[in-house]
Amino acid sequence: MRILIRSFFSLLRLILTPFVLLSEKLSTPKPIVRTAEQQAQIDTATQGLALYQFRACPFCVKVRKEIARLGLKIELRDALKDPTHRQALLDGGGKTTVPCLLITHTDGQEEWMYESDEIIRWLNQQFA
Repeated sequence: MRILIRSFFSLLRLILTPFVLLSEKLSTPKPIVRTAEQQAQIDTATQGLALYQFRACPFCVKVRKEIARLGLKIELRDALKDPTHRQALLDGGGKTTVPCLLITHTDGQEEWMYESDEIIRWLNQQFA
């Protein structure tokens, strides 16, 4: 029975993935306009950030759209397709739930932030 349920959801994910990605492509907002100096400061500030995500996860899409709206250059790490990133997510954050924003502070301390709404709130506080 478990194999049947797993197969059903795998098939459903396979069918819905193109629609989720197309929806993201069509509805991603234009980035905030900043001066070159302001954007350079933002780019420097985002160097310590990485988003662990799955490409077709709706919550990850939500965070990526906000990243695009804020005009941020944040490294995207696919925890589904790359076992190294998945293991780093498990080792550092303690679970493989996505989206997860890794914030590496200037002193080298790492902070793992889960939950799309919390990530979006934090990004807006820092960069809006």
